Amino acid sequence: MGPLITQGIISPEWNPILAFVIGMAFGFALEQGGFSSARKLAGVFYGYDMIVLRVFLTAMLTASVGLLFFNYLGWIDYDLIYVNPTFLWSLIVGGAMVGTGIIMAGFCPGTSFAAAAIGKIDAMVFIGGLAIGVFIYGETYELIWQGIYEAADFGRIRIYETLGISSGLFMFLFIIFALVLFWLTIPIKRKFSQRNLKY
Repeated sequence: MGPLITQGIISPEWNPILAFVIGMAFGFALEQGGFSSARKLAGVFYGYDMIVLRVFLTAMLTASVGLLFFNYLGWIDYDLIYVNPTFLWSLIVGGAMVGTGIIMAGFCPGTSFAAAAIGKIDAMVFIGGLAIGVFIYGETYELIWQGIYEAADFGRIRIYETLGISSGLFMFLFIIFALVLFWLTIPIKRKFSQRNLKY
């Protein structure tokens, strides 16, 4: 059956409308979950608040297990799901730059817009910096970034295919990994929360 737009069940003209509605719902969920506070995201890096990690792990598990079962039931075709091509060096460099920005500001692009929507000045400043960074990247792409962006092109790969295992086995291992990570957040939070209380 799915993906619905790819197979013509839903017209492609609905794409921006659905993206807008889903984006608004996602932003609302972020704000209601308290993610519009810079302290929430920064708390993951400093160890005193692990709610962001737990929420996103839960979201990843829900989506992954859902896709796995939908595929087994014939409700979705894995081969029609778009997978971004993997450019290794752009992932490493871009991930380091984005991660540094998130640690410094306490926002990712999604949470910054959710925070700006409720009037937070620091989020608006972050979005301004984001826009400036995008502009500079676009203007210097051919001069500086194109070689990095196109380096180490691995194409559209999936982790379980690269490891040579089935999607079901990979999902089982990922669930175990997520549960272990969930458990580890408890002593980490306890340790760093106590340390912060001392100061």
